[in-house]
Amino acid sequence: MRPINNPENLEQCPFRGTRVGGALGTAPQIDDWWPNRLQVELLHQDQPAANPISDEDYKAAFNKIDLEELKRDIKEMLVDSKSWWPADYGNYGPQMIRMAWHSAGTYRIADGRGGAAQAMQRFAPINSWWDNGNTDKSRRLLWPIKKKYGASLSWADLIILTGNCSLEIMNFPTYGFAGGRRDAWEPDRSTYWGPEFWNGKPFNESQATGDHKGHPGEMVNENLRWVGAPKDEYHDLENPMAATHQALIYVNPEGPGGNGDPQDSARNIRESFKRMAMNDEETVALIAGGHAFGKSHGMVPAEKIGGAPEISPLHAQGFGWHNPVGNGNGTDTMTNGIEGSWIPNPTQWDNDYLTNLLKFEWKKVESPAGALQWTPIDDSAPKTPDAHVEGKMNDLMMMTSDIALKVDPAYNEVCQKFLNDFDYFTTAFSKAWYKLTHRDMGPKDRYLGPEVPEEDFLWQDPVPTRDHDLITDADIDALKQEIAQSELSVSALVSAAWSAAAIYRHSDKRGGANGARISLEPQNNWDLNRPEELRNVLQTLRDIMGRFNDKQTENKKVSLADLVVLGGCMAVQKAAKDAGMDIKVPFTPGRMDTTLELTDVESFNWLKPVSDGFKNYHNDRVGYRVPPERIFLDRAQLLTLNAPEWTVLVGGLRVLDQNYDHSRHGVFTERPGQLTNDFFKVLTSMDYEWVPQGQEEQLFNVNDRETGVTKYTATRCDLIFGSNAQLRNLAEVYGADDGQERFVKDFVAAWDKVMMLDRYDVKDE
Repeated sequence: MRPINNPENLEQCPFRGTRVGGALGTAPQIDDWWPNRLQVELLHQDQPAANPISDEDYKAAFNKIDLEELKRDIKEMLVDSKSWWPADYGNYGPQMIRMAWHSAGTYRIADGRGGAAQAMQRFAPINSWWDNGNTDKSRRLLWPIKKKYGASLSWADLIILTGNCSLEIMNFPTYGFAGGRRDAWEPDRSTYWGPEFWNGKPFNESQATGDHKGHPGEMVNENLRWVGAPKDEYHDLENPMAATHQALIYVNPEGPGGNGDPQDSARNIRESFKRMAMNDEETVALIAGGHAFGKSHGMVPAEKIGGAPEISPLHAQGFGWHNPVGNGNGTDTMTNGIEGSWIPNPTQWDNDYLTNLLKFEWKKVESPAGALQWTPIDDSAPKTPDAHVEGKMNDLMMMTSDIALKVDPAYNEVCQKFLNDFDYFTTAFSKAWYKLTHRDMGPKDRYLGPEVPEEDFLWQDPVPTRDHDLITDADIDALKQEIAQSELSVSALVSAAWSAAAIYRHSDKRGGANGARISLEPQNNWDLNRPEELRNVLQTLRDIMGRFNDKQTENKKVSLADLVVLGGCMAVQKAAKDAGMDIKVPFTPGRMDTTLELTDVESFNWLKPVSDGFKNYHNDRVGYRVPPERIFLDRAQLLTLNAPEWTVLVGGLRVLDQNYDHSRHGVFTERPGQLTNDFFKVLTSMDYEWVPQGQEEQLFNVNDRETGVTKYTATRCDLIFGSNAQLRNLAEVYGADDGQERFVKDFVAAWDKVMMLDRYDVKDE
């Protein structure tokens, strides 16, 4: 089943002219003319102006909801079948589980993007992926409930809670539910999901080759009409994507490229779920648990189904995938092309899925839509009731991705374990579902509602609750003085604090200085964190901490996490004073130290950047065909920086000697360690010319224009602030004769923002 190119169904340009450049019927746009342009505007997405309820206190509003009443409303809806989209078996539960799963299942551990936290399933491109076929109907069925609760209940929370309620009405015990997800109000233009396709091919050559591929904000083809997965190509995983190709949530259920090979499917499943932060047991639990309910739909050939929501006609009012056959739903429903159910009791929690999978032999057949699926060879296998025709019984169905669990030795072992211990399987699926649907919410300080489990999980990066009083302003001043009197340099203190805080990523709220994981494996040995220098800083700060805590007679302590940040703040303050400006760098105490036992080392290692322009670090061994400045933009966005904050932080970090290897690239100053605007003065000066050191244009010499003598060296992540038009205009502000004071003030404000990004214990976000 391939994407269909059907231009006659697309709206035509109302003006005369040819179809060139961008979207069909439009003239070329800026990104068509200059596809390699760095899209700095991506740092300014999801502005408050786009949010009509930005004045609402969502935490307070959600906490006022009677959760039991809300759940009753949802459960009543689940068994109230509507004629415009009749429920399979009279129960919307299975399709709502799929909606919730697909909302959460876009999460990927490599960069923390995706997931259910913002209900991005409502917007392109996710709302129009072929794998999300007919989820638009699920959300429309939920509208009366969303309408009732309004701004007090986000779509993001409602989608996941509905998945939980669906499981509960089918007698499955869920592990818990946390509210607190905030809705986005515009499409996500930053996340690269993989190249869009046109008839199985990339629609734009620059997306398949060259440095345009994979940058944040990869443009999508809004005219594309997905009705199925490509069957024969583009099924290899591309880092950091977790789905096997664009428009899928996980893997092709018919096997890689639709090849029907369970062994190949198992390999795809393992890699895909691993990149979504699931181990083998969690993977089997999710697949076997999810397929214990409902059915798959494939009654109508793909070529008959209309376009996705983003290209549906105006009168469809947001509905996509129009089905012209019969009633267009019920017995004629088409979603992924595979038809049938895995189990005899599709609306009850039991172990029949595993029983059927392991007990019977299966053979390949085709669905009415022409998709590859499997049916039992043994005639004695149980039947499954038809979803809409009373009294009719149908053969059981398995997908190639189901048979994969049987043929893969490790997956088979887990299946046998679950089959022999149903209670253990129930608990495993319950915990895996909770992880799936809450994985991207961040620390438990953000969790809302009475159903939040008390148990902490390693995937939540737990930090112990503060059990002592905060240090006072006088204590802070005394500690800063003691740090200043140590032999630690400004550069070393700034590096330790920045390394601790700046691995935060807003996508899944992971990372940050709280917990002092900078002192633990694996973060303390990352090469970009100057490990030998870091060990010296940490030991000195531990000594200071020990002396301070030992002499306290009250229940007052300072943590290593606080001292790491405080040391950085003191160093920035000193660097500003040495440059001629007195300024107080804010510091908020209250961080706690966690332990290695509370750290999932393998999972946490994913937070190590493959490229970090703030430190002029780039790991070429990864093999990304993406220029460093594009990954740099991506890191800035993960830190929620706007363009001025990004710019001023880079200029400050360079003169504070923050390159990971102490190289001089971008250190455009004769007085390193002082917080000056020298970086911007040199960058904007015409006294210099910028000469590439090689054809790769990764490193550059900064030569005196008159003498030709090399004065400085630079990387792409330095020069982008003079090359890109938007960034250069910001650099000129800070490089002007009156720019020093503004530069220091803005740097300190941006520094404080980064130090506080993970402090959900004291902020309401």
